[in-house]
Amino acid sequence: MSADPLHRAGTPQRSTTSPPPSGSGTSAIEVRRSARRRRTVSAYREGDRTVVLIPARMSEAEEQRWVNVMLDKLAAQESKRVLGDAELAERAQRLSAQYFDGRARPSSVRWVTNQNTRWGSCTPAEGSIRLSHRLQGMPEYVVDYVLLHELAHLLVPGHGPRFWRLLEGYPRTERARGYLEGVVAAERLPHLPGAR
Repeated sequence: MSADPLHRAGTPQRSTTSPPPSGSGTSAIEVRRSARRRRTVSAYREGDRTVVLIPARMSEAEEQRWVNVMLDKLAAQESKRVLGDAELAERAQRLSAQYFDGRARPSSVRWVTNQNTRWGSCTPAEGSIRLSHRLQGMPEYVVDYVLLHELAHLLVPGHGPRFWRLLEGYPRTERARGYLEGVVAAERLPHLPGAR
C-alpha cells in the first residue's frame, strides 16, 4: 500500500463510498479522487470493499463509467483463477441457498472438456451438473449465471415460464446472457489470415 501515492501523508483527496451495483459481489465501492492523479484510474479490493482511484477533475459521469469498467476488470482478473470441482460445488451450494432457498441440491458439480456447443448441462434424475471448460476465465457473474441456470433445471426440467421465473432473482441474468451471446458471435466471425 505504501507504494500508492494516494496513501502518502498530505496527498489531497476526496473519498466517497457508495453501495455496489446489483450483483457485484462486494459490499461497498469507495471512490478516492486525487489532485495528483492526472490520467490513470486503478482499483483494488480491500476486504469486502472495492477502492477505485481516479483523478480529482473527473466528472460524475466519467466517474460512474470508470467505476463500472474497473469492477468488470477486477471481476475478470479474479475469475482467471480457475475454480476446482470442489470450489465449483461450494459455489453452487451458495447460489442455491441465495436464490433458490437451498432447494436445488446437486449431487455433483464439475468441469468437463467435452461440451463445445453448450455452456452447461444437467441431468436432473442424477442431480449432476457439468460446466464447459470454456467458461474458465470468464467473469464470475457469467459462471454464476450458468451455474444458476443448471441449478434451476434441478427444480424445473424444461425452459418454460416457471424456469425463467426462477432466474429472475439473479440481477445479472441479462448481462451474462449478453456476454455469452457475444462470445458465440465472435467465434462465428470470419478469421482473416494474418489478422490478430
